[in-house]
Amino acid sequence: MTTPPTPRLLPWTSPDDKPCYLLADREGGYVARYADDVEALQLGMGTGLLEHARDLIGDPAADARQLRYLSAQLSAALRDAVRVAESRGERLGDGDTPSDQRL
Repeated sequence: MTTPPTPRLLPWTSPDDKPCYLLADREGGYVARYADDVEALQLGMGTGLLEHARDLIGDPAADARQLRYLSAQLSAALRDAVRVAESRGERLGDGDTPSDQRL
């Protein structure tokens, strides 16, 4: 007896900013592999942004405009990282958090 596939939260949203899900078997497929690549890219970009933030925050010549832009970029990177963590947690069987309590 096979269990039905669990929906996978994808690392992007719909045009109206709603979560996107994929129903696929364990082997995945093209979209699952693409989602894996997007997740890796998002996490890599977040790591690079953290390195940039460390330098900018330590720069006494950094102005408010630069710091606001950095804050917006860090916020977007954190949103992506949380979505990746939720997706991976659900695929590990940790998906017992009600969807209305998620960020």
